[in-house]
Amino acid sequence: MNRIDITLAALKAAQRTALIPYVTTGDPSLAATQEIMASLVRAGADVIELGVPFSDPMADGPVIQRASERALANGVSLGDVLDVVTAFRGRDAATPVVLMGYANPIEAMGVEAFVARAKASGVDGVLVVDYPPEEAQAFAALLAKHDIAPIFLVAPTTPEARIAEVARLARGYVYYVSLTGVTGAGHLDTAGVARKLAEIRRHVRLPLGVGFGIRDPESAKAIAAHADAVVIGSRIIQEIESGPAQAAAARAGAWLATIRAALDARDGVPAA
Repeated sequence: MNRIDITLAALKAAQRTALIPYVTTGDPSLAATQEIMASLVRAGADVIELGVPFSDPMADGPVIQRASERALANGVSLGDVLDVVTAFRGRDAATPVVLMGYANPIEAMGVEAFVARAKASGVDGVLVVDYPPEEAQAFAALLAKHDIAPIFLVAPTTPEARIAEVARLARGYVYYVSLTGVTGAGHLDTAGVARKLAEIRRHVRLPLGVGFGIRDPESAKAIAAHADAVVIGSRIIQEIESGPAQAAAARAGAWLATIRAALDARDGVPAA
């Protein structure tokens, strides 16, 4: 079992909802990303999704697109992302890190070289938005061979046959996209999420995380009633970009702490 399995199993045993924040590597800088990651962990993050900047995203809304543009303007590459994970492991050996991005940077580096470097740096999972399960079997097998979880997205429109294929290949957790749109949209249909998660659970035995529309403590608690994990990205990026770069980590951590407190209250965890 890698860090994702250990962490999510412990949370399940404690009947707690996992909190998974997303940040874009290199926004506002590589050094700031390391401090933001540490701040998010202190605020209660259980897993961190670390975005790999890419110039032509298909799932990211305008907030995360801006973050990628700022990171690319800083010259951030996939190699830099892996270096950030290596540095993070120097201060945190326990918190799982999942890389989230697109196929092009991985294929430019070379798939085998990427997986080897990801393993060496301490990556625990990889989610490639444009690797559908039907075309990712060899990649998923290579990741699993190195004890890195291949993580897949499931959308409201995903048919049962593809859900079954995801169930066969995925490790760690499955990420359910709560709406038919891009990250950061606000029209969250909690009842629809609950129905789709029930369908997914007929095939998937892994924990289910939900993202793409969770923006405040109320929506986080509503989703936590049905999901194993709450994933939040755009709202954190908004905190990061809302003020001076030197205080980005403090802003991101302070905001995430409000979500952690809401989830803990819902789960019956005593306040610290």
